[in-house]
Amino acid sequence: MTLPPPQSVHDTARSFHSHWCELDGWLRAHRVFWQQAPFTTPAPAWLGEAVQLGRWVEGLSDSDCQQFEDDPERFAMLAAERLPSLRAREELIRLPALDGPHLALAEVDARDMPGRKRLQAGAFAGAVRPLRHDLLDWCCGKGHLARTLAPWTPGRLDGFEWDPDLVADGNRLARATGASVTLHAQDVLAEDCPLPAAVHGVALHACGDLHRRLMTRAAAAALPRLSLSPCCYHLTASGTHQPMSARVRQRSGRCCPGREELRLAVQETVTAPARVRQQTLKVSSRRLGFDGLQRQLRGVDEYLPVPSHPPALNAGSFADFCRWAAQRKGLTLPESLMFDGWEDYGRRRWHQVRRHQLVRHLFRRPLELWLVLDYALFLEEQGYRVRLGTFCDRKLTPRNILLDATLDHRTASAG
Repeated sequence: MTLPPPQSVHDTARSFHSHWCELDGWLRAHRVFWQQAPFTTPAPAWLGEAVQLGRWVEGLSDSDCQQFEDDPERFAMLAAERLPSLRAREELIRLPALDGPHLALAEVDARDMPGRKRLQAGAFAGAVRPLRHDLLDWCCGKGHLARTLAPWTPGRLDGFEWDPDLVADGNRLARATGASVTLHAQDVLAEDCPLPAAVHGVALHACGDLHRRLMTRAAAAALPRLSLSPCCYHLTASGTHQPMSARVRQRSGRCCPGREELRLAVQETVTAPARVRQQTLKVSSRRLGFDGLQRQLRGVDEYLPVPSHPPALNAGSFADFCRWAAQRKGLTLPESLMFDGWEDYGRRRWHQVRRHQLVRHLFRRPLELWLVLDYALFLEEQGYRVRLGTFCDRKLTPRNILLDATLDHRTASAG
């Protein structure tokens, strides 16, 4: 496979635009590795092009796979020995650490707050200090981030959340802990959503259109500061990615990922318990077994999406799952069908998918950063000075990117 050599990457002083351009070129050159999902494509096209990499990956043991799933950077280093163009990845995804003092709430004050969320909110709070304005916690849930920031906020601290039950719970927690926080039931996507003047907007893991809405509203209102950690880029009303930056929109030949490719950017999770991994193996194997069966029944060699199944089916047999899935897709199963053979096929396919996914997952972070750099460029174009980096280690959350934008009043006045 012929790919361009690794490009030189600027130091931390490089512009967001040059960084985005380098990532864009690298992702387009490697699109064969990340645009096809191994779950739906039994033989991804890259297998015929990166032969050495494919042979190595398919020869990995289950123990190897487990190790590399837990340590993706180790896998990236070894994969680059088989495909040298992957060597640029490490520098292309490097970001400075913006972490500060850890300001997690004391456990006694973190009621109804999952332990990992408590630590994430504390890391985020430390990274955005000092605070100089009233705060608005966007898509705040029960206000966990707001309560964490409250001791460090010089003025008002409000939160917007569309679910009234979460708002009620959040206000109850604020009163119980003595936090000066007020949550409001508000759909932030509504056209009439109010936006207080001169507030510092914060959002920890607001999804898709919700964090994009915050950026556009903040820029239009010239809010003095905006700090967010984006998540779930695929949760959007648009079928494909719609760039926010004028410079990205003007560049021809961009990647234009669809919703499924955007989903790839957030597929990395922290290490799952053994129970969850076993459940994933069981569910995935059954779906892949049915996929092989439906291709034969229909005489069509393509993936057929099956909706989420009732949890009760997990306790049933593979045959029960196939009968349920066939009914949902309007297929008739032969009376003489040998389910055991297709169940074995599903296990073999999962063995294959797991290995091919290791390669596709190399592009999760590059694709996420490609998206976030577009956001940084947009905010620059709106007159903000932007800090972009990580607010915590990926072991706490893989969604650890922080965009911290402060309005440059000189630029805003000139505009």
